[in-house]
Amino acid sequence: MSNLGVTATQNLLQAAKGQASIDAVKKSADNLKQGRTAQAAKDFEAVFVSEMIKPMFETIGVDETFGGGKGEEVFRGLLVQEYGKIISNQGGIGIASAIQAELLKSQEHSQQMSTAAATTVTTTGE
Repeated sequence: MSNLGVTATQNLLQAAKGQASIDAVKKSADNLKQGRTAQAAKDFEAVFVSEMIKPMFETIGVDETFGGGKGEEVFRGLLVQEYGKIISNQGGIGIASAIQAELLKSQEHSQQMSTAAATTVTTTGE
């Protein structure tokens, strides 16, 4: 009887270790998902800010004293993009957190729909 109890205990410990590793993998995947959505939201905010400040730079003429010409006109767009990234990295205008929340909601919704569709296929046998 004691061998049976030991074997059952060992089986339970193995199952618990397996569940713990599954939980760790799920937690790691959730952290990765949140990190990716946070970066996507921040990138979107940077592009948004760049597009908002672009008209300000379009009204400024090219200064011939420091070179000017087509080169400055071309690189001005890159400068505006970098300004957008810097503003976003310094806290931005506050839309990144709202975008991240919506992205996570959308991902959860599509996962639920996928799970529901898989369950329907499994139960109907199609």
